[in-house]
Amino acid sequence: MRFRGTLTERLAGLWPASALVAWLLAWLLAQSWGWLPACLLGLALGLLHQRPWRRVVVALGLPLALLFMGLPLPAWFWAVLLAGLLMLYPWRHWRDAPLFLTPKGALDGLPPLLPLHEGASVLDAGCGSGAALRAWRRAYPQVSLHGVEASALLAGWARWRCPWAQVRRADLWAEDWSAYDVVYLFQRPESMQPALDKARREMRPGSWLVSLDFALPGGEPRWELPVGRHRLLVYARN
Repeated sequence: MRFRGTLTERLAGLWPASALVAWLLAWLLAQSWGWLPACLLGLALGLLHQRPWRRVVVALGLPLALLFMGLPLPAWFWAVLLAGLLMLYPWRHWRDAPLFLTPKGALDGLPPLLPLHEGASVLDAGCGSGAALRAWRRAYPQVSLHGVEASALLAGWARWRCPWAQVRRADLWAEDWSAYDVVYLFQRPESMQPALDKARREMRPGSWLVSLDFALPGGEPRWELPVGRHRLLVYARN
């Protein structure tokens, strides 16, 4: 069990290369042993990954390829598909979270605990389609909302959905967090150590870091609120 745990931890740091290697191995096996053993191998390699969505991506890679290969699709279809995927989710950011949507009322219970003054600046770091920005506006209509998103398509979508927020296409890890009173994250477990390091370097005393679901390693949240099947963790920068 310890070996499997160590392997899954290493695969987490190799994503998305681990998915590409798994698909290649399954494809090579299919050339000699057929598609069924190859699909089973893809499933087994998918189960080695920690995150459920990664398991699904790896396991379904070969079956989906077989499905599309059986369709009369022109060659340019694959180039358009790849270009669209890279526009939606740039390659260098595949190690960040995929499109995780913040529930509509996820922040409704926060204002009594964390009152923010009018015009307080809140950054949604990796705002995706703008779901969290809308949740922040619902809970704090008086604050100044900002979002950064690496994907051009998602940033444009968020700007359209949230015209009252300042949304820019930018790398959340390159953004300077020192200008904000609150930084909000809905990332993934592997992102929380870099987030903690960045918060310690850049966030000023008296500011706050709010994370949905995932805790800062070794950090003690000021508050932890249940939000349906999620949890909201609030950290003070002292």
